Amino acid sequence: MQLEASRVLQRLKPLFRENFEKFGELGAAVSVWQNGKPIVDLCGGFRDRRREKSWAADTLVLVWSATKGIGSACLLHALQEHKIEISQRVAEFWPEFAQAGKEKITLAQLLSHQAGLCALHRRVDVLDYDAVVRALEAQKPLWPPGTAHGYHARTFGFLLDELVRRIAGKTLSDYWQQNFARPLDLDFWIGLPEKENPRVATIYAAKPGKPPESKNRQSGSDFYLDLVTPGTLARKTFTSPYGLHVISRMNSPAIRAQPIVSFGGIGTASALAKFYSMLAWRAVEQALEQGVGEAIVSTEPA
Repeated sequence: MQLEASRVLQRLKPLFRENFEKFGELGAAVSVWQNGKPIVDLCGGFRDRRREKSWAADTLVLVWSATKGIGSACLLHALQEHKIEISQRVAEFWPEFAQAGKEKITLAQLLSHQAGLCALHRRVDVLDYDAVVRALEAQKPLWPPGTAHGYHARTFGFLLDELVRRIAGKTLSDYWQQNFARPLDLDFWIGLPEKENPRVATIYAAKPGKPPESKNRQSGSDFYLDLVTPGTLARKTFTSPYGLHVISRMNSPAIRAQPIVSFGGIGTASALAKFYSMLAWRAVEQALEQGVGEAIVSTEPA
């Protein structure tokens, strides 16, 4: 379906404005791309609480877990370049991973959050890359790999990064810059250069709100209760490896410079939209060329 830029803008602009006027947004940007081309780019508000710095088209912002998609694309690209199938086992490329019942985990299971490594028994700092990797190597899966799905909130980026290092011989951050960011002119980093800090929006903690009501035990308010209850899997998942739990710490230039693949990507709205548009556009072209059935890869549990 081909969208008309004028109609999209007509629908989005009032909603974007309402987010400021009705919901108290401080600053934001939205970017919509189609077929590899921008059709809408909006920005407004401020990037600091004092309202001294306007949010501009080139304002950089922490995108949190949207970084995971970029990390996944980097690993998938590395697999393609080295002619590796996602059905192959992780331990083929990362021998130390084959501990504690993980020797049969496939790349597909790892990429689809089925590996059972969403939390760590060892207490390791999120800023200590080597310690986190050693903890992942020693960690026993929290469920039989491939039988269930569980979001790997903090560990996922380390798994991706280490595999890219093993396969391509460079960090995922460097791989991103070399194969995507520079060639496609994407204003996005995993590990921000010091010179880019003046453009970054300050991140503030959200105002406390009422958890959503839910009739489903697996979501809604029950999830929020689990998240704040010590000892639950949800709590462990979002706190291990530990560190950087205070939102304001993410505003430190020293922290912004850390290549945290799980939640540390910083860039413009347009760069993120352009990247995902490129993936979607190329994927559609490939599906049309090869036949839709051949272009789909199943990662359902065995």
